[in-house]
Amino acid sequence: MASHRPITIDDYIDAAPPAGQPHLRRLHALLKRVAPRAQETIKWGTPFFVEPRFLFAFSAHKAHLSLSVTAQGLAPFREELGAYATTENLLKVRYDQALPEDLIQRMARPRLLAVKARKDDAFW
Repeated sequence: MASHRPITIDDYIDAAPPAGQPHLRRLHALLKRVAPRAQETIKWGTPFFVEPRFLFAFSAHKAHLSLSVTAQGLAPFREELGAYATTENLLKVRYDQALPEDLIQRMARPRLLAVKARKDDAFW
């Protein structure tokens, strides 16, 4: 990433590795469609969507992007995520892999609904 701190998500994407920028732009647009009223912000150097609590975040790395929709958000989709690396809280997509747009939408929508309904007890 660039040495200056990005102020907007677009700045963040512009500073990301060139190989990842197309994926990051599609992911950003996709998350905006899922949560059009969410506040977009940079927290801890990472793009966040907040409404009014954490919805999702993503980050750029040398050869992959990471998307966080929380452990609870990933859990129902673990079997479908077989081709992608995951951690407890993150989906990792290499820049040479297809961005699983449909799957990301299906993970992000329930997260938005849970936050709006305040069914999610944890900040994350």
